[in-house]
Amino acid sequence: MDINISVKKTTLKNVLMFEHYWHEDHRGTYEQLYNKRDYGELIRRETGLDIEFLEDDFALSSRHVLRGIHGDDRTWKLITCLRGRYYIAVVNCNMESEDFGKWEGFVLSHGNRRQLLLPPWHGHGYLVMTEDSIFHYKQSAIYEGAFKQFTYAYNDPRFDIWWPVDNPILSKRDKL
Repeated sequence: MDINISVKKTTLKNVLMFEHYWHEDHRGTYEQLYNKRDYGELIRRETGLDIEFLEDDFALSSRHVLRGIHGDDRTWKLITCLRGRYYIAVVNCNMESEDFGKWEGFVLSHGNRRQLLLPPWHGHGYLVMTEDSIFHYKQSAIYEGAFKQFTYAYNDPRFDIWWPVDNPILSKRDKL
């Protein structure tokens, strides 16, 4: 089988970075963001798990909008930037884990064509760094609302996350 996707481990357990195949010519670009066979094989090889994605969602946001840190205890997410560029911080939010609070930052953009796989108990927040950006994610569980998620302030001192902005635009939920 010829898989045109590379996968790299990050400093966070089971958080994986994918770079996928794309083609560009005089007409534009073509990209395959996901196929069950190839991603399934890579995820199984790296985590030992079979993950089925049940839902696709996206958010369109403007420059300096910061969303998150949100997550839950059951959902795997495969995150892609369809347009623009954003900085994403991924945090281990499992208080039972010896790695609670450990985080890593990444830049995802349409130009670098990277994707992140996030396991349950890992929250994420992201900051839009271009005029606008489309944040796309596949989820292994059906979204049941914010009340079923954990939320941490983007500047929670327990995490000490570096953000490339001083005054982000936040929702009420994220101004904890």
